[in-house]
Amino acid sequence: MAAAVVGRIAKSSRNLVQRSWFHSSTVLRQTSPPPPQSRFFQPDENTMLPTGSFSNKVAFITGGGTGLGRVMTSTLSQLGAQCVITSRKLDVLQQTAEEISSQTGNKVHALQCDVRDPEAVSRCVDEMEKLTGLPDVIINNAAGNFICPSERLSPNAWKSITDIVLNGTAFVTLELGKRLIQGQKGASFLVIGTIYAESGSGFVVPSASAKAGVEAMYKSLAAEWGRYGHRFNIIHPGPIKTKGAFSRLDPTGAFEKGAIGRIPTGRLGTPKELANLAAYLCSGYANWMSGAVIRFDGGEFVFMAGEFNELHKVSPDQWKIMEAMIRKTKSA
Repeated sequence: MAAAVVGRIAKSSRNLVQRSWFHSSTVLRQTSPPPPQSRFFQPDENTMLPTGSFSNKVAFITGGGTGLGRVMTSTLSQLGAQCVITSRKLDVLQQTAEEISSQTGNKVHALQCDVRDPEAVSRCVDEMEKLTGLPDVIINNAAGNFICPSERLSPNAWKSITDIVLNGTAFVTLELGKRLIQGQKGASFLVIGTIYAESGSGFVVPSASAKAGVEAMYKSLAAEWGRYGHRFNIIHPGPIKTKGAFSRLDPTGAFEKGAIGRIPTGRLGTPKELANLAAYLCSGYANWMSGAVIRFDGGEFVFMAGEFNELHKVSPDQWKIMEAMIRKTKSA
């Protein structure tokens, strides 16, 4: 009977979430006060590492013109790195490069590159070598994703994601890795993955599959290429609100509140928090870290994994009722 009480409570909560999806867009945009525990976990938007931590270093960031890539580029540039950012949209890259360079005083180079094309990747690396030499830091951040029922996926839809996420990361990593090995230069490789590379997730099956493949690749290379001075680490971010990602994955805003409800710290992550973690993992302060997978999700993964974690919705009065029911079963 206690289970039935919990079931009714959980069902009621699910119905509220389901109804919210079908309400008008004005309802979907309504904001609710943040969970009370979020006041204990306010983000620190300052740059974490000491100034000059990346002086005389070169950082290569794919997808560096917007979103998380832009914030990571800005943070590394603040810390002294000379950054090279790439994507297919050269005009966006150039604007980002100019803005960050003017803010930090350190040069940011913009190079057009389609990571899906190994020849384009090779040409991009050729150009980078002329500008800066080979990099000390490589961040594979370029990605693509959209929500779709798997039964509606076309072969082209599957390929559009896996070509960027899995093949693109492989082409960049292998091209740079081979040149670094030939040049006898060490480097730190970082990839921005996702929590559901570990757990799996419906409705984003191409992305989940490709990100899981990237994780396996990075772990494998951490074992194989450490002898060449190369480190490989992976960040699994939970929900971090950026304009580009949320426009494709939560276009109505209906699911943001539900996501926050699954996060024990009571809020979404911020791009700057992730950028600070990325900078640390790529810095000399983390030289003994390789093959690591860092969950960066406010506790979302463990909350969703625990079978009884939904009991947090039970009120004190409901607990009293349930405890009385449980005692009766013991005496029966």
